[in-house]
Amino acid sequence: MTAILPGAPWLIAHKSMLGINQPKKITLNGQDYVIWQNQKGEVFAIDNICPHLQAPLSDGWICEERNTIVCPFHAIEFDGKGRLYKEGKQNTQPLTKSLDLIVQGDYIWTYGGFEPKLPIPDLIPKIEQEYELIGVCGEKSIKADFLSTLMVNYDYNHQNGTHKEMFQITSCDVKGYETNGYYAKVEQEIKRADNSWREILQNPALLIIPKLLNNTLEYSFPSTTALFATAPVGNIVQTHILYPETTNRTKTFVLFYGKLKNPLVRFLFRKSLLETGAKIVEQDSKAVENLYPREKSKIRLPNEEIMFDAEKLYRNW
Repeated sequence: MTAILPGAPWLIAHKSMLGINQPKKITLNGQDYVIWQNQKGEVFAIDNICPHLQAPLSDGWICEERNTIVCPFHAIEFDGKGRLYKEGKQNTQPLTKSLDLIVQGDYIWTYGGFEPKLPIPDLIPKIEQEYELIGVCGEKSIKADFLSTLMVNYDYNHQNGTHKEMFQITSCDVKGYETNGYYAKVEQEIKRADNSWREILQNPALLIIPKLLNNTLEYSFPSTTALFATAPVGNIVQTHILYPETTNRTKTFVLFYGKLKNPLVRFLFRKSLLETGAKIVEQDSKAVENLYPREKSKIRLPNEEIMFDAEKLYRNW
């Protein structure tokens, strides 16, 4: 496939998503890789296809002693640079291609083999200076092209429909919008009606969401959307990550951060917050997966220039 946005930095995983010595398959721009983390926290990624008889290496296992990945078909071993390990010796030349990774703390970035066109955004490091990571949720492969999925994050009007029932949204307005190259910032006001006790019992996190939400959203095109929300119990940041798997498939996951006034709140609501994030991903995914082929719109809604500015960045890449 033709690479989508070659030279863009992609956040492909947080270390907590990998486990220890557990192979995991990822797909980026049509290429499958196997990625793993050893006990020292070092992370490696190579082509997922064994160069012997094309078995998927991600179905194999990690040899902890030699820090190699073992093919499930014939138990052939490769190190993190794709070099064959055989009879106690390691070849100097790789037989399979490795994926260049940039590991910043617990965050794993890559340019997918292309020359960098943009620097790795500093949005997440800024968040980490003030907020504690609550967890990762909503990891999903969406059956939709990257642009369509990306535009959902910039589409403020979809919350009036897609997320109306869960949050009892009565209105969603943009109070301010600024953009500077590949960075954008939006001030948003959401008004909610009361949730029923049944809805609260099903989703306790609704208890800490006020009826009037003044949110700030910050964007680092093309991968990162961070929603900053203030609640009576503290502040929350919900960070949506995207990267292109194939022409018609997009990967997403959510990083949840909090700066809560009471540690007990984190204990009581952590699970519910992560479930809420996952539910938002499911709702967005269903919406974009069910779209018919795109045609020229005959209707214009307020604040759609935010979405179209993102589309322009994509098409002018």
